[in-house]
Parts: sequence; C-alpha cells; structure tokens
Amino acid sequence: MLTSKTNAHSLRLVLSVILTGISLHLSAEPQLTGNASAPSEPLSLWYRQPATKWEEALPVGNGRIGAMVFGHVSNERLQLNEDTLWAGGPYDPVNPQAQAALPQVRQLVFDGKYSEAGKLINAKVISRPSGQMPYQTAGDLMLAFPDSGTVENYRRDLNLDTAVTTVEYTESGTRFTRQVFASPVDQVIVVRITADKKKAVSFSAGFKTPQRVAIETESGNTLVIRGTNASASGIKGAMNFQVRARVLADGGTISTTANSMAVTNADSVTILIAAATSYKNYQDVSGDPEAIVKGQIAAAAKKKFTKLLAAHTQEHQRLFQRVALDLGTSDAVKLPTDERIRNFHNGNDPQFATLYFQYGRYLLISSSRPGGQPANLQGLWNESMNPPWQSKYTININTEMNYWPAEACNLGECVEPLIAMVKDLSVTGARTAKEMYGARGWVVHHNTDLWRATGPIDFADAGMWPSGGAWLCDHLWDRYEFSGDKKYLKEVYPVMRGAAQFFLDTLQENPTNHWLVTNPSISPENGHPFGSAVCAGPAMDEEILRDLFSNCIEAAKILDTDPEFRQQLEQARARLAPLQIGKQGQLQEWLGDWDAQAGDQQHRHISHLYALFPSSQITPRGTPELAEAAKVSLNKRGDITTGWAIAWRINCWARLHDGDRAMSIINHLFDPSRTYPNMFDAHPPFQIDGNFGGTSAIAEMLLQSQAGEIELLPALPSAWPSGSVKGLRARGGFEIDLAWDGGKLTSIKIKSVGGHQAKLRYGSQTAEIELKPGNEVRLNPGLQRVR
Repeated sequence: MLTSKTNAHSLRLVLSVILTGISLHLSAEPQLTGNASAPSEPLSLWYRQPATKWEEALPVGNGRIGAMVFGHVSNERLQLNEDTLWAGGPYDPVNPQAQAALPQVRQLVFDGKYSEAGKLINAKVISRPSGQMPYQTAGDLMLAFPDSGTVENYRRDLNLDTAVTTVEYTESGTRFTRQVFASPVDQVIVVRITADKKKAVSFSAGFKTPQRVAIETESGNTLVIRGTNASASGIKGAMNFQVRARVLADGGTISTTANSMAVTNADSVTILIAAATSYKNYQDVSGDPEAIVKGQIAAAAKKKFTKLLAAHTQEHQRLFQRVALDLGTSDAVKLPTDERIRNFHNGNDPQFATLYFQYGRYLLISSSRPGGQPANLQGLWNESMNPPWQSKYTININTEMNYWPAEACNLGECVEPLIAMVKDLSVTGARTAKEMYGARGWVVHHNTDLWRATGPIDFADAGMWPSGGAWLCDHLWDRYEFSGDKKYLKEVYPVMRGAAQFFLDTLQENPTNHWLVTNPSISPENGHPFGSAVCAGPAMDEEILRDLFSNCIEAAKILDTDPEFRQQLEQARARLAPLQIGKQGQLQEWLGDWDAQAGDQQHRHISHLYALFPSSQITPRGTPELAEAAKVSLNKRGDITTGWAIAWRINCWARLHDGDRAMSIINHLFDPSRTYPNMFDAHPPFQIDGNFGGTSAIAEMLLQSQAGEIELLPALPSAWPSGSVKGLRARGGFEIDLAWDGGKLTSIKIKSVGGHQAKLRYGSQTAEIELKPGNEVRLNPGLQRVR
C-alpha cells in the first residue's frame, strides 16, 4: 500500500539522506513539550507535531510548482513538484489494428457476446503501450539543523487566507520561525528562516531525488539539480529539467561542497527555489529550463522578502477572498486539525465544514492557474516516480470532479488550464478519431496525460469508453454559462463541435429499438451481469451526448452559425436512448434492466446518475419520477465508498434537496478513513478529486443554478441552522450573498457580473429580476427588493 511505502521512506530519511555524491547527517528529532495555542486565523490547518508521513505534510503551490512541507525541527523536508515533470515524451498510442477490428467488436456486442468483444478489444483495440505516462516528483530539498535538546510550544500551520505555511518553536530560549510559500507572482518557492536572537540560524542543505540527475553547487550560494526525465512503458524520456535553490543569508557565512552547502550563525535566511522542464507543449520539448529558472531566481533575488510575501499574498487573496462562508463555530476550532478530524463524528464542529470548503478552494488555486497544467489526480503534489494510477488525468469522473467547484465557488480563471488541455486533446484526439475509428471530429477515452494521449488504455473493462472528451466539453460550456462571454464561446465552439461530430460519425443503431448508441463502450469501470463491462449505449454515454448535442445546438444559435449542423444534432439527439426506470424502481445503468444482477451492488461509480449531477436532466420538480428513481439507485449503491465517490453522492443528494442526507454523508467524508491528517482526501490512497467534490457539494447545498433558475438554500441541513455565504456564482452571470437564521433565509444580495435577467427560487417562492452588469440588488426573504 502507498501508506506503508511512505512510512518506510520516512524512516529512511531519519537515518540519512543519500544525494548524488553526498550524505547529509540528520539528527534525531527532539522531544516536544508544551501545548501551542491555535493560530489567530480560523482558516488554518495546524498541528503540534511535525509530519511523519507525506499525508501529514502541508501543501503549497502556485499552479505550476509546489512543495509538501513536513515541518521537522532537526531535519526539514520540502518535497518538490513541477507540473510538467512527467515521464516519457511525445507519442501516438493508437493501435494500428483497431479500425479493422471495430466492426467485429460492434457485432459481438450487439449479439450479446460481451466477453468475446472484450477479448478482441484487448487484443486489437487497446492502445500500444497500454498504459500512459506517470507524473513524477522533482525530489526533496533537505535542511539539516544542529542537534537540539527539548523543543517547546511547537506549532506548524497552513494559513489558507495567506497561502503561507509556518513552523514555530522555542529551543534553548530562542524562538525560531520558518515560513514557506509558492509565489504565483515571482514563480519561486520562498523559504524564510528567522530567529528572535542574532546569529542563531545554522543549517546544511542538499537535494535528494530519485530522478536521473547531477547535483552541484554554483556561485557559492546555489544548489542545482540538472536532470533528464524518466522513461516509462517503452516511451523514452525526452525532456531536460532543472531545479535551483539559492540561499540568501543575512549575516553569518555560507560554505559549500561539490553538492551541498552550509549556513552558519546567520540572523535570518531566505531560500528561493525554482524548477522548470524543457516542455513547451505536448509535441515540443525544446525549452530551456536553465534559462527559465536562472531568470526567475535572479528576478526574485532582487526583491526583499517582505515584498515577495506581499505580492504573493495579494495575488492569492485576489482569488481566495472572493468567497466567505460562515456555518457557525465552537470550541473545536481551538484543537489541532488532526484531532478535529478524529473527533468530528462526535458532533459540534460546524466550522470544520467551512475549513474543508475553503481548503478545496485553496487547493484549486494552488494547483490550477492560467498558463499551467490542469490539476491532475493528486492536484500538483506527488512524492513518487510511479504514483497510484500514475497521478494522471482520469476523465471518466476524476478530472471533471476536480473542476466541479471552480465556477460556483468564484474561481473561473482556474478552469483555464483545463480548457487549454481540451483544446490540445481536440488535436491529438482528431488523429485518434481518424486512425482508430475512421471518423471526423475528435475523441478521448478514459485517461490522458501530459502528452495528450487519447486512445483507450489499460484493458477493455476500464478503457473502452469513448465519452471522455464529450464530458470535458461540459466545462467549456459551463465557463460560458457562468460568464456570458460570447468571444470566449466563439473560441471554444469549434472544439465542442468537433466532439459532437465524432459521435455523429460513430453512433450505431441499436437493432432492438433503433436508438442511436455508443458501441463499443462501458458504464465506467462497472461490470454488468454478462461477464464483462463492454456494452452498447450505457446510460451515462447517452446522457453526456444529450448534453453535448444540446450545448452545441445552443452555442450555434447564440453565435448564429452552423444551421445544417444544428439540424443534424437535433435529429441525432431525438434518437438517443432515453432514461429508463427499471423493475426495482431504479434508474437503469444500461440499455437492459440489468442493475439487480450486476456483481457489485455498491459500486463506487454512479455513472448513470450523471443525469442528476453534474447534469440537470433529472430534477425533483422537472422530472419527479426520474428523481425518485435516482433516489432508489443512490440508496442501493450506499453512502460509504471511496473518498471521491462519497463526494459525488453528496452532490447528488444536494440536487435532490435532501440536506440532512447530504450532511450525513459529509460525516463519512470527514472521517479519518477518508480524510488524511493534512485534510487530503483518501480514496485511499490520496486522490484530490474528493476534496474538490466535497467543496462542490457544500456549495450545491447552499446555492444551485441549473435548470434555468437560481435556487437559494436548496439543501440546507439542520446541522447549519444559522450562517452566511458571500460571493458564490450562479449561471447567467450573477454573484450571490446569502444569510440565514433558524434555518430560514434572512437576507439576499445579488450582483450582476454579466447577467441581465434571473429567475430566483426560495422554497415555493419565485421571482424574476433584471439587473444591468455591475449593478446589485438586495432582497428580503420574500424575494422582494429592499428599498
């Protein structure tokens, strides 16, 4: 298991750190005494002991580079990542036998020979290689401090409002402080080490990495890693990368060896860390990482620490402070975060839901900023050369879940890396569509990586799913619905159109009822009763395509373009398989009523409930019978599953307006079995999508804007009787502030950020308002304007 590997790794670090050509002596960690008090900022994760496991360390990131900060007194470890440091290089994985094999595969599926179809897919359709490239660590910066005695009042914390992690402790009468942040402005990770006495700061520094590298010192104050990325699955590493750490000491001396350095008797020290690869895009690795990191370090070194910190904080807060949430508080906020997680099931800690919500927003800001890569399966943070599921982009749920909270939680800019990736995939996916399917448009299956691979991977029962690109297009449309930006819509419409074109070319007529269905496909990762997952027309595919076709039709109308193509989509949409209710009263997952016979009745994926969330094809008021069927399916699947799957269920119950049921499942999400001490989501192991799904669910409980109206407090649980939220976004281009008391709405403020007309709903009350962009209005609980 991942955890056992991490424990063994941490134990080895206590003994020694092996570098290229050097070994740093590490002291035993000192005894800790005293009980540090909670930090003044309530939106903080904090602890009274260092991290001993990776899942206890605290993350910082600027959307491109990041660090996990362990907070050890004697042997500090900063585990480093750069978001383009993946294995391999440009490659085309399409199986050359796939196109010729597909007609036979399709016939086998329609003949009900699903297992035979799966075997043929594995033999002739699955990509070569059958896996994709892993995201990888850059290595660790290790800081070894002098042997210490007893340490008093130790505390480490992560302030979500400033995006700074701090370690503080008193040793032999001296108060030491370390601060770490990843600046989105200066593109460096900054480490600041201070003491309340002169000449008290001394340590040695070195890099450790499993990559193929040379480590050396330069200019008397800089550590350098020069490396080549790894190969994987027969794809040779094609990139160079570089990591630099410049040590700037105030007082004292700096001495160096060939590949380490030591600071002695300084008053304070600032370390600037930069990292880059030669990656320019998925087909160009000709960049100059040395020029990049030298330039970043040189520019940052000209600024005082206070200016670096101020610029970083201002840019972080520009995004983070857009949304404020108050769900109440209690004395539990005085406890360290790990204790709060262990105690949450005891009740009376409403502020922990606020902290979890804002931590999800913090993680998205830190792992997905314009110009960088999208948040992957672990966001930005990974200590391994081959992490679970390669920490890539799993797009049959996980990548989409990463971005569920972005628009509603007022972080629309954070979606830009995802949009950029989808544009890339429309190019590589067009090659796959042509070579594998003989089709126009573009396609991507259930995973992709840095190199934008789009073929089906792994094996038939997991990888033979052609709807990944279609689902990703939801986020392109959401960006428009929340912003109303027609210039943007014109830019992405060709991408959406290409995704739809692929399915116009490849949908097959089901011989039984003549519906248009995908074939071959699967209902993601869930096997049906006939010895396989391979099938035709799973409910999720038909639901995703209904949204894709509808969104393309609407976009074409808005842009006044493509009348013939719109007509083709309208005709195809009318022939898609409808949502069906099975004999158990459940929403059917497949064309046939197979759910009761499926092997795993509590499967983690609830793919057929895409129509409920994130889509709005099922709503309690608009389609009450289907909503009841969705409830039956949710109850049969159960509430306790993997972390990210728990989060999906919470969103679904919020859409069904059952706040107390949603809250009961939140209790499972916050349990130590599903939330690590650093509040990372536990599948287990760590997958960040659960964090983002949880944040999305809390927002959905307070505000929903699907189905043509903005609904206020649609799923407020009794556990949050009083509170307020400011800055949530609604479709149509509106920003909403709400307050409530005794479970009842007390005040509403709506600001137009591009919208003109909005339909509001609170319970059975509805109202329509008109606002010019930039204007705002206050309403009373009766949805009437306050004069």
